[in-house]
Amino acid sequence: MRGQSPILGARWLRAASRRRQLSTATATATATPSVLPVSLPTSTRDVESSPGDAKHQQQWARQVLQDAVAATAPRHSWSREETAAIYHQPLMDLAYQAAKVHRRFHDPSEVQLCTLMNIKTGGCSEDCSYCAQSTRYQKGTGLKAKRVETVESVLEAARIAKANGSTRFCMGAAWRDMRGRNNSLRNVKEMISGVRALGMEACVTLGMIDAAQAQELKEAGLTAYNHNLDTSREFYPSIISTRTYDERLATLGHVRDAGINVCSGGILGLGETDQDRIGLLHTAATLPSHPESFPVNALVPIKGTPLGDRKPIEFTSMLRTIAAARIIMPATIIRIAAGRKTMTEEQQALCFMAGANAVFTGEKMLTTECNGWDDDAVLFQRWGLQPMKSFAKSAAPDTVVDPDL
Repeated sequence: MRGQSPILGARWLRAASRRRQLSTATATATATPSVLPVSLPTSTRDVESSPGDAKHQQQWARQVLQDAVAATAPRHSWSREETAAIYHQPLMDLAYQAAKVHRRFHDPSEVQLCTLMNIKTGGCSEDCSYCAQSTRYQKGTGLKAKRVETVESVLEAARIAKANGSTRFCMGAAWRDMRGRNNSLRNVKEMISGVRALGMEACVTLGMIDAAQAQELKEAGLTAYNHNLDTSREFYPSIISTRTYDERLATLGHVRDAGINVCSGGILGLGETDQDRIGLLHTAATLPSHPESFPVNALVPIKGTPLGDRKPIEFTSMLRTIAAARIIMPATIIRIAAGRKTMTEEQQALCFMAGANAVFTGEKMLTTECNGWDDDAVLFQRWGLQPMKSFAKSAAPDTVVDPDL
């Protein structure tokens, strides 16, 4: 059944062994453009300690985890099998090991408070199956398109967010891209400058952008640009047909080249399998630089969209993904994003223990409910958490040094 997390067992191990016996040349030659070939172990120890029987496969997988947990700096050479070996570890131990990594690279008591505002609601030409803002689903969702918010209304919302403890203000617009939106881009740049003048981090998500637009946003003072990968390359065409996976990666490249922090994560509960979650993690962890922040969203089914009747993702899948992300991207901020409203305090605490260190808080997400500032203040007080200060983690993750050395 799609979406269920199997225990690291003999079936997966035998399959992993067979994949490792394939040569790199064979894997490359047989891969289709829409499917990423499985990367093979690159270290001598991986090859020597991974014979076919299940016992040795378990030893190899355990060694992969131990090496990852012992690392003092991020790495980008993860193979897909190594990512899977970490993801499929027994959940309680995976969460515990992720907590150890988290404490090496972050203050475990600090959680970044981010507020998201929809500055342009609806009217999007994309066909993302989960989104109420697509014009294709407007009749079913009843969501009406609105004009772009004024600069002053956005800055007023940012001031309210700051007064309530948020340190990053995120602005989202339902656009496919920024082509022909020169006036809108000027307004967005004013919003960014205004948010930065408040002493807050500024993040936007505006769809696809090119190199010149990324540079303009950088000059306006943009802290981070969000452009989610959503899921694995393989499963992606089942969810979206109007924008390719490579176009998403190209936008991330423009953002990165402009010197803006990349914010890119995924959505769980779309109907994907564990292999798709592994693919998402592997793609993010092998980018030229790890995302500065990695949002983990749980699908909030919206009536009228193609995924409006899907059952909510199991919490264990959220926890497993967060823990695996923390281990393979140790210096990245991992954000519990959409779907947190359905979590209990105890479930949220488990996520924080396993490496999550950012949340969305405030009046609303883009079109769905959000945990409020007052509720989060109580949560933080009860669990001994405190808001992360602005720009406390804005440096490139790859420059992090182990504080214990």
